[in-house]
Amino acid sequence: MEKTKQLLELTKEESDAVEKLAVRPRKAGEKCFFTFFALRGIRVDRVHPGLVVCTFKVPPRLTDRSGKLASGAIANLVDEVGSSVIYDEALPEPVSVDMSISYLSTAAVGDELEIISKLLGQKGRYSGTSVLIKNKTTGEIVAEGRHSLFSIRASKSKL
Repeated sequence: MEKTKQLLELTKEESDAVEKLAVRPRKAGEKCFFTFFALRGIRVDRVHPGLVVCTFKVPPRLTDRSGKLASGAIANLVDEVGSSVIYDEALPEPVSVDMSISYLSTAAVGDELEIISKLLGQKGRYSGTSVLIKNKTTGEIVAEGRHSLFSIRASKSKL
């Protein structure tokens, strides 16, 4: 129990850095601070129906204590880039139903990653996507994820 507590506790410097962040409440339809923080610096290289290809250079802010891209940051990339392949600005954002991620290698600060999201299929309002994250220089796969989403359409009923 003590080892777990030590692993999860923030250092004084980390705690002070978090305390200094100015986070204001989010309005409906406005992007959240977390999304901005996690995706800042991502570059969209190609967009085709059913395909989104991005480049992302690993920043220090998304690394764990060992200096590698944090698994939570990888999960966020799978979530965000996976849902972008079915994005429709006329509809509310889809809701993640399920995600599975295989973490195959690591990425260090400054590594340039290629993120490829493909639509696997759609049935009604349910969609499945695949996300591949690989190191652009070495070609090594960092992670591979599958992402299931449900699109919520605005209600036509009048209450």
